[in-house]
Amino acid sequence: MVSTLSGIRFPLLPSAYTSHASFIGDRRTSGGLSLFLSNTSFSRKIFAGKSSCDSDLPSLAVAASKKILVPDSQSDGSSSLTEQLGATSTVSEDPQVIEDVDNVVMEDEEKLEDVPSLVVDNVDDAEAKVEDVPRPLEVTASTATGKAKGKTIPPPGKGQKIYEIDPLLVGHRDHLDYRYGQYKRLREQIDKCEGGLEVFSRGYEKFGFTRSAEGITYREWAPGAKSASLIGDFNNWNTNADVMTRNEFGVWEIFLPNNADGSPSIPHGSRVKIRMDTPSGIKDSIPAWIKFSVQAPGEIPYNGIYYDPPEEEKYVFQHSQPRRPKSLRIYEAHVGMSSPEGKINSYAEFRDDVLPRIKKLGYNAVQLMAIQEHSYYASFGYHVTNFFAPSSRCGTPDDLKSLIDKAHELGLLVLMDIVHSHASNNTLDGLNMFDGTDSHYFHSGSRGYHWMWDSRLFNYGSWEVLRYLLSNARWWLEEYKFDGFRFDGVTSMMYTHHGLEVAFTGNYSEYFGLATDVDAVTYLMLVNDLIHGLYPEAVTVGEDVSGMPTFCIAVNDGGVGFDYRLQMAIADKWIELLKKMDEEWKMGDIVFTLTNRRWRENCVAYAESHDQALVGDKTIAFWLMDKDMYDFMALDRPSTPRIDRGIALHKMIRLITMGLGGEGYLNFMGNEFGHPEWIDFPRGVQHLPNGKIVPGNNNSFDKCRRRFDLGDAEYLRYHGMQEFDRAMQHLEETYGFMTSEHQYISRKDERDRIIVFERGDLVFVFNFHWSKSYSDYRIGCLKPGKYKIVLDSDEKLFGGFDRLDHSAEYFTTDGWFDDRPHSFLLYAPCRTAVVYALVEGPKKG
Repeated sequence: MVSTLSGIRFPLLPSAYTSHASFIGDRRTSGGLSLFLSNTSFSRKIFAGKSSCDSDLPSLAVAASKKILVPDSQSDGSSSLTEQLGATSTVSEDPQVIEDVDNVVMEDEEKLEDVPSLVVDNVDDAEAKVEDVPRPLEVTASTATGKAKGKTIPPPGKGQKIYEIDPLLVGHRDHLDYRYGQYKRLREQIDKCEGGLEVFSRGYEKFGFTRSAEGITYREWAPGAKSASLIGDFNNWNTNADVMTRNEFGVWEIFLPNNADGSPSIPHGSRVKIRMDTPSGIKDSIPAWIKFSVQAPGEIPYNGIYYDPPEEEKYVFQHSQPRRPKSLRIYEAHVGMSSPEGKINSYAEFRDDVLPRIKKLGYNAVQLMAIQEHSYYASFGYHVTNFFAPSSRCGTPDDLKSLIDKAHELGLLVLMDIVHSHASNNTLDGLNMFDGTDSHYFHSGSRGYHWMWDSRLFNYGSWEVLRYLLSNARWWLEEYKFDGFRFDGVTSMMYTHHGLEVAFTGNYSEYFGLATDVDAVTYLMLVNDLIHGLYPEAVTVGEDVSGMPTFCIAVNDGGVGFDYRLQMAIADKWIELLKKMDEEWKMGDIVFTLTNRRWRENCVAYAESHDQALVGDKTIAFWLMDKDMYDFMALDRPSTPRIDRGIALHKMIRLITMGLGGEGYLNFMGNEFGHPEWIDFPRGVQHLPNGKIVPGNNNSFDKCRRRFDLGDAEYLRYHGMQEFDRAMQHLEETYGFMTSEHQYISRKDERDRIIVFERGDLVFVFNFHWSKSYSDYRIGCLKPGKYKIVLDSDEKLFGGFDRLDHSAEYFTTDGWFDDRPHSFLLYAPCRTAVVYALVEGPKKG
């Protein structure tokens, strides 16, 4: 019996792994327990040449702070750094720094800890030594591919416009100017030592597996390793067959020439790993830059896959990428759980079944979660193990490309939920302890561990970590043609306390002080600079709950550079209100939460995302209607007061969130029709190291799917909710009210429970009263003329009671009302949201 994945064969046999000792000796012959066909040509040539940018500098720089950098361990018999210095002290486990990183003051020095032989502690040192920063590898600009070819990233600006936008920032000018100075100096160093940010961000052209006409080169940065070998199906996992060589920068390398017949020495679909002798012992790891990894049947750890299909099998994009829309309406989706059936859905099924649905609903962007490979499915994709590999659960890299191309054909942007805030704690198939040290890609000690997420935290002050993450962002844009990113966990990145057990009050000292991780903020500035410099149409959205000022201001102006901030407080407010009685809802509180955002910093608003539906919580619809959803959602059955209230408020909550909450809008898949219950990924019983047992759900998919059939069934009340969401999206498409410069809130009436506001030429009227309807109710407006209803939540099609006449025309009268120069009378039924549009201006006499 054979399990297949688009040409990759998995015989259902025991693991090919045995003890390390079994690999010692001569290369095995083809066969055995290898899961793939093995290559029979065993001739190899080891490429041991140095990089063209090797440095002749001495391998030590002692900075004014007395920090001493220790170069990577030598494997060629040459004297170590401590021997050169005559030192006798014990070297720290961190191969770079003799110092506990927890004692490093974030804002006192510039940290390039993984650039050998350099420590910079002040501006003068940076300017004096930057040109001497050694470079492990060089990528020439001439090899740029795709839509970024020939483009350059603009040089840094002055970074001073933030003080014009917000004069209150002047009080924190020392911090902000220091931050921008760090960014500028890093840009200068990258320009001088790597040939620029455009070249620096193409690390995937040198690291990992690269193919040339002559053969395959594999490179890996692993300074802690004492020896390294490339192993896999292609050499029958023989440790001695393909031994790698190391340069002085800790980069291991091997060149595998083509077979005699010209075929590659590693067949497409072969499993590969790197075996290293490390300070923690012998270990096999998936290459850090691997482009595909798969969990074979019967095995727990993933295997790296050499993915290089023949040209005729590679997907070729057919459609150009859509231009960035003025207003962003995002459909947040998880490919794996996007099927109504209890299974893991595929990229192909999502392409054929879900994308047309998103387009029909009126959204103009789809945001894909859990794309980067993650060995633990229930992590929702946030514990990434292989950063350059798309999740193999849903198909191959070419399947994902086909999905994205189809979305572009439909005019949809495709945003990726990218995770650069932390990484999986896994050591067998992730980056953790990759070279046997805990300080390789991450901070060492407690600073490199997120206690709530049980994951590792990147060291953004490391040169090679910057190369890795910047290249990762570019890889997804370049190779897969994603149109932008939602950066996850940005609050955790920007503060050393990670936003845990901290209440942000809006005091500026909370954002610009010792708790700020300047290295992380500088990285975010760099990655936004890279993305917008090479891909001007790309969109970046940051998940930040702190509200840091300058977050959505351009880098050249002194900001962090995101296009949008996720307005996370709105969803929390709705859950808070849903736990209260209707009589306790305050109109002013709702309006304040929806409008509490920084001027000229765009936000994406949402009533609920995937977060609100995870185990322990439930969807807004389920909060509103609870168990009544099981028995009273059919139109041929009588409704209940709870169902009537729930459907009415569900529509109102979503519309007022879109109307007032931001310049963009997001909805998690299925919630447009009030998806019931919660999300719970299949999981078994967990036995924790402390002896505690976490019960599972018998690996059930019942709560890990999307019941799109509920929204499509015209005989169910879900259908009306879905139709309202569709009408809401198309209203925004027609009028563009989210990005209109005109916004005015004319009424927040706590007695009547009425909210009235204008956006563009539209007037929104919300009556949150549970029983009172108002006849001849006067509302103010800016523009005179004739108004008509363009959206009515009470319409029968949307599951309402049809209490309004849509043929009615509303004419304004002059005279100030609610601080507006004009007004008109209307009927406002209880628990309704109605939108009026100016359809005709005043007639000229």
